[in-house]
Amino acid sequence: MNIQATEGYVTEDGRKIGGTVLDLKNITLRFGGLTAINDISFDIRKGEIRAIIGPNGAGKSSMLNVISGFYKPQEGEVWFNGKKRGAVKPYEVARQGVARTFQNIALFEGMSVLDNVMTGRLNLMKASMWQQALWIGKAEKEEIENRQKVEHIIDFLEIQAIRKTPVGRLPYGLKKRVELARALAAEPDLLLLDEPMAGMNVEEKEDMSRFILDVNDEFGTTIALIEHDMGVVMDLSDRVVVMDYGRKIGDGVPDEVRNNPEVIDAYLGVSHD
Repeated sequence: MNIQATEGYVTEDGRKIGGTVLDLKNITLRFGGLTAINDISFDIRKGEIRAIIGPNGAGKSSMLNVISGFYKPQEGEVWFNGKKRGAVKPYEVARQGVARTFQNIALFEGMSVLDNVMTGRLNLMKASMWQQALWIGKAEKEEIENRQKVEHIIDFLEIQAIRKTPVGRLPYGLKKRVELARALAAEPDLLLLDEPMAGMNVEEKEDMSRFILDVNDEFGTTIALIEHDMGVVMDLSDRVVVMDYGRKIGDGVPDEVRNNPEVIDAYLGVSHD
């Protein structure tokens, strides 16, 4: 089956993947004379886990920044939920249903875990600044509803014991989990994870892998992730796109990518016949 040509597909484990959520068409991004992304096209389907891999400097994080609105490509089109996206700010992309975590943890170190996760709800709050300040009108109802949703996410990611702990006191692996919780609090249609397991030990990677699968399964969240651990990528991903020096050199299910000679040469570093 040619997955690239279908409106959806069924995974080997029987999961049904829907139509296109995000479609990147001929994206080119330049910084002065440097081309970070060179004419790349790929899509992300509803309900799938889509990995973006490649060596350092391949342009992976730049691609996430294009998707999340931090960078505007000089060429190409971004289509989200069937609509062509024009020039947008990152907060507008977030309101459209895209949330992300960062390669370098971006949390409020002096705030508690609970308060950090609550910031993920900001785009969903409708009460005015004055209503929130005075806690009147719909601000009170919103606060209660948001708190309930955040507490559910905290329970889901098994961080109840640290909910009132300042983030600055937490070990690295737990900070990564808190950042995931904050992204989930935004109730995204598309969740972007930039190296969610970087710097983790084996046990922490196993926990994070389990949570990513659970988020995809129980919340139905579509996920795009950048990850260097090839074992994790091959175990978690439904499809994989491979970048090298800003070019796309592979795209397909994990087995196709694993056996692609150009990918082996450029990224996996294993000789072949």
